[in-house]
Amino acid sequence: MTSETGYFIDWNGNARSVQDAGGNFTVEVDMPSKYVALYSKGGTLMHEATFYRTLEDIAKKGITAELVPGSHPWGMRNEW
Repeated sequence: MTSETGYFIDWNGNARSVQDAGGNFTVEVDMPSKYVALYSKGGTLMHEATFYRTLEDIAKKGITAELVPGSHPWGMRNEW
């Protein structure tokens, strides 16, 4: 788990907290590049995203995204 506080957009267009990404992923944040990497338990890179400090920063980029908790499933609804 990362010590940073902020958000990223998942592959379904939802906003997720880097502190509670869900999916049993390990989250790494590189602050200088504003980069988020999510890894499986086996170390496979599963998702890359841009780091946003606040939800307002996401909105400033013109992105409309619902904030979902880590308990919200990853993948499309028909895959649950």
